[in-house]
Amino acid sequence: MSLASTVPAAPGVYVGAANVIAAVMLLIEFGMLRQALARDQVRLYAAQSALISVLAIVIAADRNLPDLYVLAALSAALKVVAAPLVLRRLLGRAGADDEEPTGVAGSQTLSPASAVLAGIVLAAFGFFSFGGLGIRDPAAPATALAIAAAMMLVAFGLMIVRRDVASQAIGFLALENAISLAALVAAAGLPLILETAFLFDLLVAVVVFGMLIRAHHVRAESLSTADLTRLQG
Repeated sequence: MSLASTVPAAPGVYVGAANVIAAVMLLIEFGMLRQALARDQVRLYAAQSALISVLAIVIAADRNLPDLYVLAALSAALKVVAAPLVLRRLLGRAGADDEEPTGVAGSQTLSPASAVLAGIVLAAFGFFSFGGLGIRDPAAPATALAIAAAMMLVAFGLMIVRRDVASQAIGFLALENAISLAALVAAAGLPLILETAFLFDLLVAVVVFGMLIRAHHVRAESLSTADLTRLQG
């Protein structure tokens, strides 16, 4: 047996780029857990969303799928520009940018270090659980898919450990990014109309969360959801 036959082949450009982008997106999600202010979480969400567009461009170039260039442009316009802009304006009107650590910045149910530690546990559980399924397909990098599963659990954790509407909305949008990552690496060849349907769902979610943030701030004069845990007659 020759030495060349025993050495595993190096991953291709697409597989390597998908794995690296997925790993960076997961690290950014940990940054969302770490950040105290909602406006910093919005910046991280925009950076994470930009990586989705980059991945779509990489897949389009590697598999000769020109529809994905359109999807990358639409995703960048909505996720990188429109959604963060709406969230920043809502936070500015709610005065969240000027709040002290007792406000939105202090909405954690766990300390930042404990939240990140819990996120690591969730990510490890999601990564190894999905990896145990034994998916082996060159068209769907198993590592990127496992990281996407880890991102979903970390996004759920972000929505749980934060007690303000803005951070919970960002957690939901980060969850959508994880689903988009999984969809891109597993089913990049879907028709463009189906892929853009996911973006339309995101647009609806942004509008709904915008209404919730505004309505909750008007009623409670705060973005904190801590009072919602108590039943009121």
